Amino acid sequence: MKKLRFLCIACMFITLLYSCSKKTVPEKETTAVAPPPKLVIKKIKTPVPSVIVVNDAKASKTFDGKMYYDLEGHRYWRNNRDGKYYKYSKAMQNNPDFKAP
Repeated sequence: MKKLRFLCIACMFITLLYSCSKKTVPEKETTAVAPPPKLVIKKIKTPVPSVIVVNDAKASKTFDGKMYYDLEGHRYWRNNRDGKYYKYSKAMQNNPDFKAP
């Protein structure tokens, strides 16, 4: 009787070890669908114009009376002769058309 009990316990122990081995774990299926590739979205930068036309009510004034307008990080100054706004350049400093009226 003791031999039978020992034999049953040994069989259960061996069965437990065999069932937990990695060989009996099913492998992952190789027919899995691959994820779609990531889309790369390129931002299109619009070119910065050198001359714009702006309503004077939307423009701002400096303390000395010159009119300016900020557009996408660029400052445009008003030309008093034609009323258009030009992107800032160093040549504006000596031009009388860009002085305060």
